[in-house]
Amino acid sequence: MTTALIFAGGTGRRMNSRSKPKQFLEMHGKAIIIYTLEYFEYHEEIDNIVIVCIKDWIEELEALLKRFGISKVRKVIPGGETGHDSIHQGLAAMKEFCREDDIVLIHDGVRPFITEELITQNINAVKEFGNAITSEAARESVVRSVDGKSICDVPPRGEMYIAKAPQSFRYGRIQQLYEKARRDGIKSIDSSHLCSLYGEPMHLIPSTKNNMKITEPADFYIYRALYEATENQQIFGL
Repeated sequence: MTTALIFAGGTGRRMNSRSKPKQFLEMHGKAIIIYTLEYFEYHEEIDNIVIVCIKDWIEELEALLKRFGISKVRKVIPGGETGHDSIHQGLAAMKEFCREDDIVLIHDGVRPFITEELITQNINAVKEFGNAITSEAARESVVRSVDGKSICDVPPRGEMYIAKAPQSFRYGRIQQLYEKARRDGIKSIDSSHLCSLYGEPMHLIPSTKNNMKITEPADFYIYRALYEATENQQIFGL
């Protein structure tokens, strides 16, 4: 069995949206999170969806799920104080129906340029390698700074990638890592960071183009432009 764990617990402070969290911002009458969810809803290998949502917006989300026919959602639970906490809570909520060798794809609700092919690649990689970290090759040089003032290292650009999503695992293993982190008092940036902290081997899956996370106002407008360009290609054959 394969479950998509969708993280939609962010309040969107960097988006400067006063009326709605970023995942509920609309484009052409549809919330961003629905665009994301539809890819998992329509994928034949996804059996369940679990969503971690801002508590005060769960009722709104449930109305959207009904309106747009998203039927695979098994649970909607409130998020935690951080992204790490929210993913941990989402994994804990899956205990009642997930077995250790089941597959879980962890994905951002505000990363709507997921594709059917990328979901399939993640599932196949977990079956073969035990996990899959969707990553994009760095397009510019990456520098490392400890204090934010001086550069202490410039790694070779050809070896640098940006961790994206989905980040996919056998359920039992990733749930164990988050439980261990809870006991150790560790908070990670994302699941790949957590795996790195504990020395867990990871398998890289090349990301599709434009697999962006909508975080700031400019991201929303870039997403809208890319979406409309894609739609025009389908309609006009451009």
